[in-house]
Amino acid sequence: MSDAPNSEEFYKKLKVQLADTALWPTAYLYKFIVSTDIEKISQIEKIFDNLGAVITTKQSKNGKYTSVSINVRMKNPDQVISKYKEVAEKVEGVISL
Repeated sequence: MSDAPNSEEFYKKLKVQLADTALWPTAYLYKFIVSTDIEKISQIEKIFDNLGAVITTKQSKNGKYTSVSINVRMKNPDQVISKYKEVAEKVEGVISL
């Protein structure tokens, strides 16, 4: 099985890593890359609405892609993973880092 971010194996490994490396609740930094499209960036921002997230965006040199960094306090590894899944589900063509 691949380690693609949408595979259950990937999420199982991530959950173990998160549980082992942080005291929860803790600040977590998400990074996503999408084609530079206001709608896609807005979709990602909406997913993290009302969580007190600090969101920064940066366009690639040629402007074709935008990285979206989200620093937010999360309760536990399950909450972190559920947000990754929600973004993957709702935002077409997103790359999770």
